[in-house]
Amino acid sequence: MTYAQTIAQEMNIRPQQVERTIALLDDGNTIPFIARYRQEMTGELDEEQLREIAAQLKKRRALDERRETILAAITEQGQLTAELAQKLATAVSLTELEDLYQPYKKKRQTRAEKARQRGLQPLADLILSQQKSGQTLTQLAQPYLNDDVPDPDAAWAGASDIVAETMADNADIRGEVRAKALQFGAVQVGRVPNSDDSKSVYALYYEFSQRVERLRPHQVLAINRGESEKVLRAKLDVPERDWLRPITSRYGPRHHSPFAPLLEAATQDAAQRLLLPAIERDVRRTLSEQAEVHAIQVFADNLRGLLSQPPLAGHVILALDPGYRTGCKVAVVDAQGKVVDTAVVYPHPPQNQTDKSQQTLTRLINQHDVTLIAIGNGTASRETEQLAADLLAKLKRDNLHYLLVSEAGASIYSASPLAKQELPDLDVTLRGAVSIARRVQDPLAELVKIDPQSIGVGMYQHDVNQKQLGEALDSVVESVVNQVGVDVNTASPALLTYVAGIGPKLAENIVAHREKEGRFASRAALKKVAGLGPKSFEQSAGFLRVRHGREPLDSSAIHPESYPLAKRVLAKLDLKMTDALAVREEKTRPWQTPANIKQLAAELDAGEPTLRDILAQIMRPGRDPREDVPLPLLRQDVLKMEDLQTGMHLSGTVRNVVDFGAFVDIGVKQDGLLHRSQLPRGQVLTVGDVIEVSILSIEIERGRIGLGWVEQ
Repeated sequence: MTYAQTIAQEMNIRPQQVERTIALLDDGNTIPFIARYRQEMTGELDEEQLREIAAQLKKRRALDERRETILAAITEQGQLTAELAQKLATAVSLTELEDLYQPYKKKRQTRAEKARQRGLQPLADLILSQQKSGQTLTQLAQPYLNDDVPDPDAAWAGASDIVAETMADNADIRGEVRAKALQFGAVQVGRVPNSDDSKSVYALYYEFSQRVERLRPHQVLAINRGESEKVLRAKLDVPERDWLRPITSRYGPRHHSPFAPLLEAATQDAAQRLLLPAIERDVRRTLSEQAEVHAIQVFADNLRGLLSQPPLAGHVILALDPGYRTGCKVAVVDAQGKVVDTAVVYPHPPQNQTDKSQQTLTRLINQHDVTLIAIGNGTASRETEQLAADLLAKLKRDNLHYLLVSEAGASIYSASPLAKQELPDLDVTLRGAVSIARRVQDPLAELVKIDPQSIGVGMYQHDVNQKQLGEALDSVVESVVNQVGVDVNTASPALLTYVAGIGPKLAENIVAHREKEGRFASRAALKKVAGLGPKSFEQSAGFLRVRHGREPLDSSAIHPESYPLAKRVLAKLDLKMTDALAVREEKTRPWQTPANIKQLAAELDAGEPTLRDILAQIMRPGRDPREDVPLPLLRQDVLKMEDLQTGMHLSGTVRNVVDFGAFVDIGVKQDGLLHRSQLPRGQVLTVGDVIEVSILSIEIERGRIGLGWVEQ
């Protein structure tokens, strides 16, 4: 089967869809471009399906490359048989390939290899044959004795080492035992004696045992971390029946044979010394890989939710980057994101300048007509939240609220070259406060300035494959940026970098051209940017917006290649892009039924998916999908845990989603845990969701709040 056929079968889609997608990918097209502007070719595959095809294609091509390498290596040794070639050709996984290659790998000097060099292979063959013999073991060993093999016991010991390695290297045995271990094996964990776990972080795993198939990803990653910190020790227990039977069914002893005891001893040696340790490594690696894939997906989903938060436009924001000894850094940012004032206040210990701090903040609020206070959620955030709530109570302004904001990565941004370029006159400590303010005004535009791995919405993100994590998170950022679209005349290089077909170098060139030549008057003007050739323009143009330019269509998500079709649609509907929104809505809505789309496609000889997009864009050009997301909760007061009562209903914002549930900010010092057992079947939560919850339990001493789901 071809790549397209096997991938299509696995994904339950048509082979032609996969074939065309592979052709588009191989031709250098980006996934956002294919998903948006090549829907007719792919049969309207969405971005998630396209990424899955790309991942499967990469995996299968890597498998075939490894297959060719192994075939060449075994052929060079002169040991490739027709049967082995067939097995290699039909192997469907890297593990299966490596099992087949195991006997032919160049190994370090193993005990078996040394025995072969001493000429003991014929004795090993006798043990494996389990034949009868008219001679004693001592007599059979005599021809093989020499300086390296001083006596019959040494001869048979060396031969047994060869037998043990032969058993352990058998691909069928390894595959069967591995499958049994994954199904029936158990991971047993204990604490390393006298290990340092003063905070009892790993207390759950001091005496822990769980079937492999029942281990959850977060448990696997916790055990791995505990081992790396030398607090825990884990081992895999495989029941004897699950490794003994696969060996004896292929190398079973015959009790009439004088070699039977030797084979039985070699079987035990093969299992305990070679096979089971190898299987344990394989199973632990498989568990870790699966757990990492899951953790990366959790991080990616949470990052998508965070980046997809709607902008809070029109606010003058006073941002507070909390701290104790070094004080709270303050930045006031106007509605366009420009820094208009900064300060540092010291309301918390050791200075405790609460009154003076409130006076400074009051002056800044009144002077700049601040409408929103944004508070970073790091150290001293809850104390700063209380400060803001007290201040709002004194000011009694209905249009002034506060909001807690994730400050993950703000310190990294503050010291970055981009921050120095954007805020050259500000101290590094104050840049973090500016970043917090701008995250409220446009979360996506600000968060793309930070390495996605530094945005703390994951689980065990430092324990997973960093390359895979980086690729997954970059894909999420790319996806969200291109779904939202980018104003080419205001975007930072960091934001432009993620536009399909652009990348870091072209992003810098676009900004440099903009600074030198002035704003872009049209999408077509992008062709004058150094290095931005026809392919880059094709991939990026639809995602770049030019507002108030010469061509009204440039402010939409309609691709320039579809402008002739869009203009024919406008003519058909007797519309202009400059017509009032109400007029465009009135004239386009009747055409958006499936029957009318089909009719229009036939009349204009166009694809239905492209027409649907064009009609949607005529009605609302460059519509921001983030408009569909609920706005963040703005607060004026803060609750204490002592104010909570079981049964109380509150609105909260989802701050992080993990395997066992979601952490929800309900306006008290501690986020509450909405355990997954409380969620309705099929309910999926995303970072930033605003939900209704009830208080199930309160543990003031431990700082824990249990939440229940309230049907919306």
